[in-house]
Amino acid sequence: MKKLSLLFISFVIAFLTIDVAKAQEEMKIGYVNPQAVLAKMPEMAAIQRRLQNFAEQKQQELLQKEQDFQTAVTEYEQKAGVRTEEANQREQQRLSQMQEDLMAAQQEAETALQQRRQELLSPMFTQIGTAIDAVAENMGLSYVLNTTTSSGDQIILYASQEYQEKYDITDEVMNELGVN
Repeated sequence: MKKLSLLFISFVIAFLTIDVAKAQEEMKIGYVNPQAVLAKMPEMAAIQRRLQNFAEQKQQELLQKEQDFQTAVTEYEQKAGVRTEEANQREQQRLSQMQEDLMAAQQEAETALQQRRQELLSPMFTQIGTAIDAVAENMGLSYVLNTTTSSGDQIILYASQEYQEKYDITDEVMNELGVN
């Protein structure tokens, strides 16, 4: 009975080992650098100009608010000695509110710029995603990894030269999109 149990356990282990080896052979993992693809897309130059114009417009609006605030501070300082204490307190409250409004406007401008960037780039990311899907399907890949995070940190820290040549699909994705 003991021999039969050992034989059965050995059979199960052998079967599982063969199954794991087979699964490893079938799984192919590719990777792509979407930022490199994005940079090569012809629409990117126009999007960058639109974002730059939008950022400059927001910067001008903020600059005007800042100048208005500085003018108000200068006027307050010049007239502080001639006003009553109560009038000075009201003016200080008004300046404080102006400063808060300026800070809020800066945050709103940053948020608006991020939203505008997302709005303009979203269709391109969709195109890239569709191209990645097509290339991965054509190459029979199980998974496709991004080579970097959105902040530029690398995800794939090492890939052998053979692996790079075989599974880096960045160029194929660019070909699928018609950009090189």
